[in-house]
Amino acid sequence: MDLLVLILQGVIVAATPLVFASVGELVVERAGVLNLGVEGMMILGAIAGFAVTLGTESHMAGVLAAAVAGAIAASLFAVLTQMLLSNQVATGLALTIFGLGLSALIGQGYSGESTDSLAKMSIPLLSDIPFVGPVLFQHDPLVYLSVGLIAGVYWFLNKTRAGLILRAVGENHDAAHAIGYGVVKVRFAALLFGGACAGIGGAYLSIVQTPLWVENMTAGRGWIALAIVVFSAWRPGRALLGAYLFGGVTVIQLHVQGLGVDIDAQYLSMLPYLVTILVLVAISRDKTRVNLNAPACLGKSFYASS
Repeated sequence: MDLLVLILQGVIVAATPLVFASVGELVVERAGVLNLGVEGMMILGAIAGFAVTLGTESHMAGVLAAAVAGAIAASLFAVLTQMLLSNQVATGLALTIFGLGLSALIGQGYSGESTDSLAKMSIPLLSDIPFVGPVLFQHDPLVYLSVGLIAGVYWFLNKTRAGLILRAVGENHDAAHAIGYGVVKVRFAALLFGGACAGIGGAYLSIVQTPLWVENMTAGRGWIALAIVVFSAWRPGRALLGAYLFGGVTVIQLHVQGLGVDIDAQYLSMLPYLVTILVLVAISRDKTRVNLNAPACLGKSFYASS
């Protein structure tokens, strides 16, 4: 029973950075923008969060710094794609390469350093429930924030006027512009939000999950977050489910290695990414469903006619 509790707690911890990154990208894509730079924003958030946490001894300051770093990187993408109308795919790939290189440069002075992990916060009464309490109600504050963020994004997209405008921009930016909505402003705001979320996801890796700095520590999680958005059919609740699914795969392969199963570690390390590829292949076979769920203007540049 104790082992099962530890495994489930590990799944939640492993999934949390994916939740932040995927829900941020989900909002961006619902606005009609395809940002492939999630990995770059996550790694910049990771080094910014770690450096500030180490310097100030404040996890809150580290998380805020990570959000700002991710938002700054996203603003660079926004200027290039929304104002200068550069290709979104190429710009996103460039942002990932830029983020990986810049984080490696900044992180040279932090190799070997470590910080205290963010303390867990047990919810009174609920944390005392046998089995369920330790699994669900004994985590650090960012885990609860990630779940609350999913609920908040769902409410925003489906219950607010601003969310309706954002979805309208993603579905038909020309029509949204014709009735007076600022397409570029809406997309710029969505990109900043997505960048901040990706930055926090990266910071979770460097100050909570493994409270130390390691070059390229995101290890492809940004790409997995992009896959989760497609897997979720651009719906926040399904994004949470997808993040926990992929987080579970990551944790299971670690426990399989720990149990001494006679499988090469390299094959087990491939497992999360192999599952990602298989899921994307399975989804892509039903192109009609993907086209119906995807925002109609996803990845298309907006040219203001007047």
